[in-house]
Amino acid sequence: MTRSIDLNSDLGESYGPWVMGDDEGILAVVSSANIACGGHAGDPETMYATAMLARKNGVTIGAHPGYADREGFGRRIIPMSCDQITRMVAVQIGAMMSAAALAGTEVAYVKPHGALGNLAAEDISIAAAVARAVRAISPDLALLALSGSALERQARHMDMPVYSEIFADRAYLPDGRLVPRSKPGALLTDAATAARRLVGFMETGLMPVTSGPPISLEAHSICVHGDSPSALTIAQFVRRELSEAGISLSPFIASRTI
Repeated sequence: MTRSIDLNSDLGESYGPWVMGDDEGILAVVSSANIACGGHAGDPETMYATAMLARKNGVTIGAHPGYADREGFGRRIIPMSCDQITRMVAVQIGAMMSAAALAGTEVAYVKPHGALGNLAAEDISIAAAVARAVRAISPDLALLALSGSALERQARHMDMPVYSEIFADRAYLPDGRLVPRSKPGALLTDAATAARRLVGFMETGLMPVTSGPPISLEAHSICVHGDSPSALTIAQFVRRELSEAGISLSPFIASRTI
C-alpha cells in the first residue's frame, strides 16, 4: 500500500473583480496547485497572487493551460489545429513561468485544463501537441496526466517526465475516462463519499466505475477541482481521511523557490 500521495487543485481561476473559489483555504490543504494561465481563466494579478500564496504554503506550482474561452470556462472545444494548440499552450506556460518568477518560485509541471485536457486524454495527436509545447519550453517541466490517458502514453513515448492523476470529485467510466460533466452523477459533491473512495483506492489500486468491476489505475496525485462549491470541504475531508488511514501528503515534485 502506498503510504504517501500528492493532493492537487485547479486554482487561480479568478480574474479582474470576478472571484472563483477559495484559493487561500485550499492552498492550506493541498500539496500542488495547477494555476490558470490566462486562457480559460486567470490574469496577471491572479497568477502572481496565487503563486505567492503557493510559495507561502510550500505548495508546488503547475501551469494549467486551456482553451482561451472564459465564457465557457475552457470546457468547450475550440476548433484549432495541432500546431495552434502547441503555440497556445507554450505561450500560456510562458506567462505562468513569468508570474511565478516574480513571486520567487518556479513552475514544476503542466496539466492541461478542461476540454483541452479531455481531448489530450483521448486523442494522441492533441496529446502530442500539448507535449511538444511543454518540451519546447523546458525539458525539466513534467506533465501531470489523467491515469491511463493518451497524454500519459505520449509523454512516456517522448521520454518526458510524467505523473499520473486521479480525481477525488469525478465519476469514472469503465474505460478509465471521466464521466462527462453533462451526465448525471459526473461530479461527486459528498465529501465523505469522495474520501472513502480514495482511501479504498489507496488500499487496493482499484477505482469504482459507473458499471462493472473497479478498474486498476496508477496515481501519483489526487485532484480536487477548485471551482466546486464544496471544493474546500472535500479537500479537507480527503486530507483528514487519508491521514487517519496512515497516508501522508507529499508533492510528486518538490516546491521550487528562487
